[in-house]
Amino acid sequence: MTETMTLDGFADVRDAFRQHDLEQALYDAGGVVMADCLLVLHGQRHRVRRRVENRLFRRGTFRYWERSFLRDVVADTLKPFLAAGRADLLELGYRTIMNLTAMVAGVDQPRGTVEETDDLYRFAKKFSEGAILVHSTRDPDQVRAEVSAALEEFDELFLQPSVQRRRTLLDQFAAGEVEEDDLPRDVLTALLRYWDELELTGDVLRRETAFYLQAGSHSTADAFTHAADDFFSWAGSSPRQAEAARRDPVLLQRCVYETLRLHPASPVAHRRALAPITLRSGVEIPEGAFVVMDLAAANRDPAVFDRPDTYDPLRETPADVPRWGHAFGGGTHACIGTELAGGVAPQADGDPHDQVLGTVTLMLQALLDGGGRPDPNRSPTVDSSTRREHFSGYPVVFGAA
Repeated sequence: MTETMTLDGFADVRDAFRQHDLEQALYDAGGVVMADCLLVLHGQRHRVRRRVENRLFRRGTFRYWERSFLRDVVADTLKPFLAAGRADLLELGYRTIMNLTAMVAGVDQPRGTVEETDDLYRFAKKFSEGAILVHSTRDPDQVRAEVSAALEEFDELFLQPSVQRRRTLLDQFAAGEVEEDDLPRDVLTALLRYWDELELTGDVLRRETAFYLQAGSHSTADAFTHAADDFFSWAGSSPRQAEAARRDPVLLQRCVYETLRLHPASPVAHRRALAPITLRSGVEIPEGAFVVMDLAAANRDPAVFDRPDTYDPLRETPADVPRWGHAFGGGTHACIGTELAGGVAPQADGDPHDQVLGTVTLMLQALLDGGGRPDPNRSPTVDSSTRREHFSGYPVVFGAA
């Protein structure tokens, strides 16, 4: 019988993330969309894939995106909701991040219509449901069937046309007809360019593209909703501090980091021990053990965080502890889009121009600037289809109270 161990201390979880003999095991049930994706690969295959894809996720790229068009994307998405005077934060979050996520993944929207965004929104939600199947309260076989059907439809509507355009560009690049800068800077182009080196198949390409589409949109929309909910509660109990955060993007980013600590997108990480391991604390993990890394508990470790259950954006943390705790994982499987979602906090002795607020902070800032607040007539609802801490709806209204 396989031994199951749980790690819930901040230091033990951090140490476990760094162990090369702990293999990813959280997404075994979600193989319909996660099999052979970057997040579940291990060892040499993971290193090769990540090296290829990491070229897209550089700090300079995020800074350029944020300064060039991210604010406009956020503002343009919010505009019709402001005009209507109301929105649902889940829908607002998904719609805001959807186009950016599609761009990163390499999924073209040739017509640029609302209907295309709606389709991608629908696919991303279904792919997310498949990825976190381990926490689903629905019939697993039914979910897998729905995800498989969605993958087929996504492949026909979006992926194959996107693949064809990039293969044509890559052929032109090989012939010297276009320059390097003419190639799209996205995951799909990178995978097609290094196809033989990565030993890919069409099915893996489809799942990897779907993974990027859902991972960025789902986790970001969820973080945005929790960040707004936490801020609204904080504003009720600490109005002066919350008002200061409204005017200070650096402090508002700390609000987002505190939300990420308290509500990590994945509350647990699962690993399988490929060899006996002894952590620095002396905890021994036998070969073959199934390891549950309780990120939600580790992020509330009183040995690291004072008043760990309290939402306090003004809190100080040890120098070697990120304000978001383990929300983005760690080690070789740390979230590849950490800086895109969370930004880069300014350093006390650093260049202020190096700061990247991140998409969640930009979205929260725009929501608050528009006068967003909870709808007094409609309450938020919790997603009953999963054991994860997600909202299924969060109505808000805009304008003066």
